[in-house]
Amino acid sequence: MQFPGPAKPPVGIVFDSAMHRIDEVLALAMLHGFDGKEQARIAAIAVSSGDLKAAQFCDTVRLFYASATTGPAAMFMHGMPIGLADGKPAAESPIFNKMFGKPGYATAIKSINDTADVATLIRNALMAQYDQNAAVVLSGPATDLAKLLDMYGVKDWIARKVRLLCVAETGIQADVAAAEKVFAEWPTPIVTAGREIGEALPFPAASIEKDFAWSSARHPVVDAYRAYQPMPYDAPSCAMAAMLYAVHPSDGYFKLSDGGKPRSLILDPEQKERIIRTYIEMASAKPVARKPRRPPDEKKNEKKEEETKKKEPAK
Repeated sequence: MQFPGPAKPPVGIVFDSAMHRIDEVLALAMLHGFDGKEQARIAAIAVSSGDLKAAQFCDTVRLFYASATTGPAAMFMHGMPIGLADGKPAAESPIFNKMFGKPGYATAIKSINDTADVATLIRNALMAQYDQNAAVVLSGPATDLAKLLDMYGVKDWIARKVRLLCVAETGIQADVAAAEKVFAEWPTPIVTAGREIGEALPFPAASIEKDFAWSSARHPVVDAYRAYQPMPYDAPSCAMAAMLYAVHPSDGYFKLSDGGKPRSLILDPEQKERIIRTYIEMASAKPVARKPRRPPDEKKNEKKEEETKKKEPAK
């Protein structure tokens, strides 16, 4: 939803993933962390693999982070749909077969009828963003982004609304033809995070035990990490790198390859510790009680009024 006035809210992120790898799970947690700290906004979350359990997991994570919010803002947060691609998935993630069916996981998604068409969801989400204030993160097959490009007039909307497409290369091989179409026709800059970036910046297993310990309830991201493969293991972070750059492209976390389309993320060794520290901080962030979003100008005016009242002499 756009607000009147010149000031823009944080960047709106569309996250389109297969949700079959643990780095995608951690990138989803990061996105909720960025949203809670008002460094980004969740514009849309979609599952491009067609895996219903993966969509249910995304919804479970959404409800987990929404649990701290009550009142009118909670109604908005609980109403955000999850996109799910049509068709039976080529393979189901081993993560969710081990997780679901056990008590403790809430989800509003019971069947595909409880999800949204991915291309339509992304189109509608982008149309609601301020111009040049959205970014798309792709970590699964590009099938639905290719469908999005075929929708009438959408390329113009993408060029108007989206500042950047960030692609985790480890997920796009599932539909090479769709990836080629997206790389050829996407009307904004594209940046890719290669496998080597993910391997050079492993998410530490020790963080799962230490930094998520604040949660007295079952944490879906922690359980997914443990279900993915036997602990302890450090996880590659390709999707996390794409998410971090999409939110903070100008903060010096990564260097970029020379001009062209797409450009690639290049690791600056001096930034390695800082990047992993940001991964941990955002992925392990606690749910934050949210208030209904208001125009940034309105927030500034309210702050000025409070400061003025403090300066007024007591009667």
